[in-house]
Amino acid sequence: MEKYEIQKLRDLPIEGVAKQLGMVVKRHKALCPFHDDHHASLSFNTRKNNCRCYVCMGDSVGTIDLVMRYLGKDFLSACRWLAEEHQVYLEDDRKREGSASSPSSEASSANGSSSGKSTSFDASRYARFFEHPWLNEAARRFLFEERKIDWRVVNWCRLTSWTDRDGVNWLQIPYFSTEGKLIGIQNRNLYYRKTSTQAKGLAAEKSPTDFTDDTDSPSLQSEGSLQTEGSHQTEGSLQTESSLRTEGSHQTEGSLRTEPMAPRFRFPYGARCSIYNLPVVGRLKPGERLFITEGCSDCWAMLSAGHKAIAIPSATLLKPEDKQLLADIERQYQVEFHMFPDQDEPGESLFMQLREMLPQLVHHQLPPGCKDFSEYYLLGPAATSGSKEPKNK
Repeated sequence: MEKYEIQKLRDLPIEGVAKQLGMVVKRHKALCPFHDDHHASLSFNTRKNNCRCYVCMGDSVGTIDLVMRYLGKDFLSACRWLAEEHQVYLEDDRKREGSASSPSSEASSANGSSSGKSTSFDASRYARFFEHPWLNEAARRFLFEERKIDWRVVNWCRLTSWTDRDGVNWLQIPYFSTEGKLIGIQNRNLYYRKTSTQAKGLAAEKSPTDFTDDTDSPSLQSEGSLQTEGSHQTEGSLQTESSLRTEGSHQTEGSLRTEPMAPRFRFPYGARCSIYNLPVVGRLKPGERLFITEGCSDCWAMLSAGHKAIAIPSATLLKPEDKQLLADIERQYQVEFHMFPDQDEPGESLFMQLREMLPQLVHHQLPPGCKDFSEYYLLGPAATSGSKEPKNK
């Protein structure tokens, strides 16, 4: 087991691990399972991520030690239990999967017709990572401080995060069908194109490739899976129209690595990232407005502003089937499509393409100096409310 994997298990929230073991944690205390306790003497320190019973423990223990003591397991068994319970993908898992090939795949490899990698997206492998989304500090800074996204939107979109073995933080963005079935995943590099000043003096990154279709690596899994308090979906959070939001200058990311940067986006093999946030269609009423945005970030901003919205992944990635799907939505739900095109040539080109399929598409002009709706959203008076998210416990 790699050191970074062990650290990942140690970083799982200690109170969440205790609850997974069956303990009842209230106000950072629980009955100690290691002696006849009647006064909740097991105390949890969420800042240091450990716990200690001052009656029967000489020292504080972390997540792995707690599992070892409670379940009577050795170190490796405790690590594997934690990984399985909290959906942390380990290097050993990947090796086992790689060695377990089917006769058909072996035959195709022998014929030179397959590279050994599946070309279809296995949604069952990834769906569990979005059951209990977890945001690390880099993701929270990006969403709540930089982008001022409403935490209810983050929960609705099931955004989660993870950190790879090189220390790069990724935001994991699921794509669902209108029925709520997982059909694709986009992983966004939260360190992409940070300047040397933003990197606090570290070397500026080299020019990376924008897209890499290789997220079957073991590190491309959800960082943790513990449910945060207040992270349940809130009914009605996407219902009301409201004025656009807030001020707030962009914050800089923390420290960065000096190695060549990873690509801006990564996708699992076979993932189909077409139209984003399709489940919102099920909440539409006849004649209601539905905004089309360019990219997930603009969609989050539009949702945070109180408007129902979907997104085209990119101005250059509009497929014929996506156009047809939009036309079907317009016909079936009798919605009124609106759009704030990005203020560049690809943005206006995307609008014109959509206008061919959606003649009633309403054009909204962004004010001078705003290249996209995300920037416009940050100029409004209410975007600071997006940072008032519940804290990870």
